[in-house]
Amino acid sequence: MKLLNRSALSVKPTQAFLDWVNSLEPTVGEEDLTLDDVDRESTVYLIPEMDTPEALEAFIQERFMDILECELRAWEEDERQWPEALNWALFQRFLRIEHSYLAVDLDDETPLEIAELDDSLLLETDLD
Repeated sequence: MKLLNRSALSVKPTQAFLDWVNSLEPTVGEEDLTLDDVDRESTVYLIPEMDTPEALEAFIQERFMDILECELRAWEEDERQWPEALNWALFQRFLRIEHSYLAVDLDDETPLEIAELDDSLLLETDLD
């Protein structure tokens, strides 16, 4: 095990986010996605170690747009389909954040790799 010099944010959609996703392409005869359907699909963001709630809040407010755009893009690449106002209020309405102070790598064999995030990586993950 290796202790990483990072904290982590687990980001999960709220019902409001899911309502937006379900409004994108209504399909006849199929049920809308539910929170249970997507609860296992949270995104984990590694962030600098945060030692106070105030530091965490400041960091999230500084980076909320990056997180929000990444989460929207994971469901809809066409930005014209995104909500009109991308702001802090929408972030709070659309996403639930869970913070973990420690990040531990349990894989003793595979070294960590760093790759720039782009849409092709998201698409590859979706196809797996």
